[in-house]
Amino acid sequence: MDAESAVIELAEGVHAYVQPEGGWCLNNAGILTDGGHSALVDTAATESRARRLRRAALSLAPRPPRAVVNTHFHGDHTYGNFVFPEALTIGHERTRTMVRAAGLHMAGLWPDVCWGDIEVTPPELTFRDATTLHVGDIRAELVHIGPAAHTTDDTIVWLPDQGVLFTGDLVMNGVTPFCVMGSVAGSLRALDRLRALGATTVVPGHGPVGGPELLDANAAYLRWIRDLAREGVAAGATPLELARATDLGPYADLLDTERLLPNLHRGYAEEQGLPEGSPLDVGALFQEMTTFHGRPSECLA
Repeated sequence: MDAESAVIELAEGVHAYVQPEGGWCLNNAGILTDGGHSALVDTAATESRARRLRRAALSLAPRPPRAVVNTHFHGDHTYGNFVFPEALTIGHERTRTMVRAAGLHMAGLWPDVCWGDIEVTPPELTFRDATTLHVGDIRAELVHIGPAAHTTDDTIVWLPDQGVLFTGDLVMNGVTPFCVMGSVAGSLRALDRLRALGATTVVPGHGPVGGPELLDANAAYLRWIRDLAREGVAAGATPLELARATDLGPYADLLDTERLLPNLHRGYAEEQGLPEGSPLDVGALFQEMTTFHGRPSECLA
């Protein structure tokens, strides 16, 4: 295993594949194995990182994964799908649509990254509300958490017998939450739903594995964003003006703190009555985030 990633056993046959430190495009994945069979939760952003994930999966099971579950459409969770041609790729019905619509857009945000020869591969099997994947005796409940949270197509993978929850990017650890393509209020409701599951182990989309305390930490940040947006709208300040005037306080040590600005844009949109999940101009927001941050966001994929 390369020094930049780690396979962590969470329960018998259940592993987290963690890519430190978890910033932009350095996502986590899951490897489920039982009876010689295996499946993945998400892939990776670049071809080389996805091939490392493949080697990790093959070190745990004698055959390649027979299924890949995508938690949402973002490229760091889906670009590596093509490295697993033996697998049936599974995702929410919106994930298929959005993977196809997004194409290689995320790669274009960081043109200096060596992405490899990516073949965009959307889910082949889709579901609307929930479905169940069996990997040997491991039962994985796939549940769409919507209508809008991190994105509008978020899927969690819940292993009730092991108490392990793979959250996708609904939860971060040590990394700033990001809901510009979803909803602040919807994210808070999603976290309430996740808390009700009673998970003992939580695998976030980015950052170290933790426990249910991660749900509370993300909720606290999102409530802070919600309250800031309310104050900013009432004061007539723009999101950029508010972001520049805001003391990050307890959130200053999170990775990718520049996400404050697009998160505020989403909070403003909701305060001004736009429906949750309404599309915002992500390209323009990334440009404004660069202005706010003083430099482009760093992607180490």
